[in-house]
Amino acid sequence: QVQLVESGGGLVQAGGSLRLSCAASGSTNNINDMGWYRQAPGKQRELVAVISSRGGTNYSNSVKGRFTISRDNAKNTVNLQMNSLKPEDTAVYYCNAEDFVGIFRNVYWGQGTQVTVSS
Repeated sequence: QVQLVESGGGLVQAGGSLRLSCAASGSTNNINDMGWYRQAPGKQRELVAVISSRGGTNYSNSVKGRFTISRDNAKNTVNLQMNSLKPEDTAVYYCNAEDFVGIFRNVYWGQGTQVTVSS
């Protein structure tokens, strides 16, 4: 089992920046991809950014050029630097990790952290 704990959310004005962090603990040896998802009120959870264990990244089109995902495999952490924030970035942000144990894929979620961007 893997436990994920997020930190760093809050309230910021449009155009500002926030940095989210997520620390993984437990059975972290087999973690492959780590990432961030978000869910705004009344909307489905959506991918924001993902990073593989080798550092390959993928971003949602809505955040490309503004958000940067990074990872420290030694510390089992993943960060999301969010710049030029917009009101439409307001959501609960969830840290995500997946691992493979044998043929089984496991997906883990953090508890979520609120990001609110005021106009």
